[in-house]
Amino acid sequence: MQAPPEITRLLNRWVDGDAEALDQVTPIVYEELKRIARGVFSGERPGHTLQPTAIVHEAYAKLIGVDVTWQNRAHFYALAARMMRRLLVNYANSRNAEKRGGDVLRVTLEERRIPDRQPDEDVLALDAALAELATLDPRKAQILEMHYFGGLTLAEAATALAISESTVGRELRVAKAWLRKELDD
Repeated sequence: MQAPPEITRLLNRWVDGDAEALDQVTPIVYEELKRIARGVFSGERPGHTLQPTAIVHEAYAKLIGVDVTWQNRAHFYALAARMMRRLLVNYANSRNAEKRGGDVLRVTLEERRIPDRQPDEDVLALDAALAELATLDPRKAQILEMHYFGGLTLAEAATALAISESTVGRELRVAKAWLRKELDD
């Protein structure tokens, strides 16, 4: 695997229009995005209709069109985390719209206990909580986003935010506690 500075150099050459750099960086980035997506989906229910490969394809397609100077590898993956979050939220919203069925009246023949929350609702609740946290403390919200949706390590998040790893760890613990309280309410 290439060293992080090499990845950053290739990403910036790619943005500058170097097709060869895109060919070199694609397998590296694609494998890392698949690893991140597998981590994001590890907590999902079995049989989830959106698969990690699909979200990687979508995120990668969107990242190709981004015109930005990459500060470092972590900056790239932080943006990838944001894109994966948006894709999951959009997917959850569309699934919930389908479930509601518009004006269709649903009648069931059996009474079953309906779970309090569906996985799509969990994604939407997490997204709403992150949006609320962003109004209170944008950096903590960004750290949570990088952690949950991007799978970034403490060191990678610290690099992306230009702060110490211990600060990221401390803020992540506080943000997780806030998030648990918010989602429990």
